[in-house]
Amino acid sequence: MLVLAGAVVLGLVVFLVRYTVHARDWVTFPGSPHVYAGGNLATGRVVDRNGTVLLQNTAEGRVYTQDETLRTAALHLLGDREGYVRSAVLNAYTQEMIGYSRLGGLYHLTKSGNTLTLTLDGEVQKAAYTALGDNRGVVGVYNYKTGEILCMVSTPAYDPAARPEIDEADPAWSGVYVNRFLNSAYVPGSIFKLVTLCAALETIPNANDLVFTCAGSLDIQGDAITCHSVHGTLSLAQALAGSCNSAFGELSARLGEQILQAMADAFGISQSLTVDRVETAPGHFDLSQAASSQVAWAGIGQYTDTVNPCQYLTVLGAIAAGGQAPAPYVVDSVKTALGKRVYQAQTTLLDPVITARTAQTVADDMQAAVETVYGAEHFGGLTVCAKSGTAEVGGGEPANAMFVGFVRDQSCPVAFFIAVENGGSGAAVCVPIAARVLEACRQALG
Repeated sequence: MLVLAGAVVLGLVVFLVRYTVHARDWVTFPGSPHVYAGGNLATGRVVDRNGTVLLQNTAEGRVYTQDETLRTAALHLLGDREGYVRSAVLNAYTQEMIGYSRLGGLYHLTKSGNTLTLTLDGEVQKAAYTALGDNRGVVGVYNYKTGEILCMVSTPAYDPAARPEIDEADPAWSGVYVNRFLNSAYVPGSIFKLVTLCAALETIPNANDLVFTCAGSLDIQGDAITCHSVHGTLSLAQALAGSCNSAFGELSARLGEQILQAMADAFGISQSLTVDRVETAPGHFDLSQAASSQVAWAGIGQYTDTVNPCQYLTVLGAIAAGGQAPAPYVVDSVKTALGKRVYQAQTTLLDPVITARTAQTVADDMQAAVETVYGAEHFGGLTVCAKSGTAEVGGGEPANAMFVGFVRDQSCPVAFFIAVENGGSGAAVCVPIAARVLEACRQALG
């Protein structure tokens, strides 16, 4: 009897220990009928920064916001019912949304479960989606003081509440299931000149005094670096505003492989970025096998260069914030029905990359580019610093249109990344998109 009683007590102790350690996993494993329905989470809801309900998980299935434009704009963040588009971000916070506790199990005082609040602003999201129109591309916006992502839109997209028939061979639907903001990498074109400019200001004494002469092309060891125009004599700031390939090709060759590579590595161009427990796609910058002319093209943003939109926002954030950017995040908090926080995001600063002086100079040059080339009148009084890019993608296809930058006003401290695939001229295509998105940001933060 004593042996039997001892075995019972031992078994009970083992069970309690295992329960304490593993019960959460037993109840919440993928496919558990207690918390999943039709392959999707059956509890918890998602709201934007203003409390607008974007998604409610129920035992009968997902219920999306009644705003069709907002549903479609948020497709690649929230996913669809059928699983063609899955939300890596929400999946990363499944445990918090389920709200399991050892004392109460899965019991909730309300059927809605826990509430996950995003930093996303629904109105900015809709403005970006509408501005992109029928184009394939991406718009990303984040607060360069806090790291909060206000907008991440990928197109093409569809209404997740009524998925259409999709012909994946149709170019119009190319990449429809991809979250371009987190999981893509683009040839940057001339927006990469910001990295090259930072490298020059950090390593060349009196770099602002450099003078270049553009005759429409530059010969480097027999290879021609072509420019879209004949700019004549240019200062470094004028070369950025005019996006002069000759000047930046010459500057890149002067900097050399090691300095350019070091600056790209410091900005993390070739590295994945962790955003809400999710790894972004890495970009690419590798000059280890590059000839002199290829180093020049790399500094211009061509050669084998690629950048991830989310990661490149941190480059802009570093310039805007004086040399050190905050890490981006889109999940602000998770709360129970009683308001208890089970998760709260915190602003985290990335490593410093450039000096405050370099950041100030680059920002001044970007602001001058807006005032002299892109047109400050497009931005409704906001002090915008920007750089366009026309990124050649090869294969005889039109170039990608790129436009990046940030707002200097303290009331609207946002950085933005815009890419329109096969859109052609970066400024012509993207400035109207940027204008609509930044106006929405002003209203959201004002």
